[in-house]
Amino acid sequence: MQRYFVSQENVTENSIRITGDDVHHLQRVMRAQVGENIICNSEDGQAAMCRITILADDYVDAEVMEWLEGTNEMPIFVTIAQGIPKGDKFDLILQKGTELGASGFIPFQAERSIAIWNDEKKYHKKAKRFQKILKEASEQSHRNRIPTLYPVMNLKYLLDEASAYTVKLFAYEEEAKTEKMSSNLVNSLQNISTNDNIILCIGPEGGFSIEEADRLKDNGFIPIRLGKRILRTETAALYALSSISYQLEELRCLT
Repeated sequence: MQRYFVSQENVTENSIRITGDDVHHLQRVMRAQVGENIICNSEDGQAAMCRITILADDYVDAEVMEWLEGTNEMPIFVTIAQGIPKGDKFDLILQKGTELGASGFIPFQAERSIAIWNDEKKYHKKAKRFQKILKEASEQSHRNRIPTLYPVMNLKYLLDEASAYTVKLFAYEEEAKTEKMSSNLVNSLQNISTNDNIILCIGPEGGFSIEEADRLKDNGFIPIRLGKRILRTETAALYALSSISYQLEELRCLT
């Protein structure tokens, strides 16, 4: 069933109003009719089964039939701090990372990032596209919340932001060369609880410089490996999110 995210001011206990681009999607793409059922999500993470009552040119009204119990969110918050990659790779990371349960994304300007995102006007245009990707991926995967897109950060600001997290990890290719009996990622996830939150830092195509790796370690980040193979930057976050989901939602059923 089609799902739409709705601004909090358009949500009451008994009714919901849909505005913006979703009106066009409902009427022109989905060919919705009065009386059809849809699911609407408010910004606070609540979902409701609704019945369409009015199809106007610039809004759609729906009656709340039932507020739904439960959530499709990860049991803990996981934020991906992604070293800015080339081309449209960040689009893929946002889309698939949202499907896999990430709660937030921080683009950061790493030493080896080829792309430079320090122009506020240019990034504003990118951010509008990124927000659209996050919303559509959240709807497609039946998320209760849209992940947060943070502003571009350099390593200094990223380390300041990371101080609010209880578990700090970074994917480091040197760890893939080790022959440990158990990995730092496995150990970190085995000891995690519902009150924890994770920030996972992924380097750009060239990985982290030695200086960056040392600064991350000095600020409490644990280097992890993501299997024995060296992954592309757009693959690394997805591998990690899949591992976290499997560990916490399937093996441990952390609630």
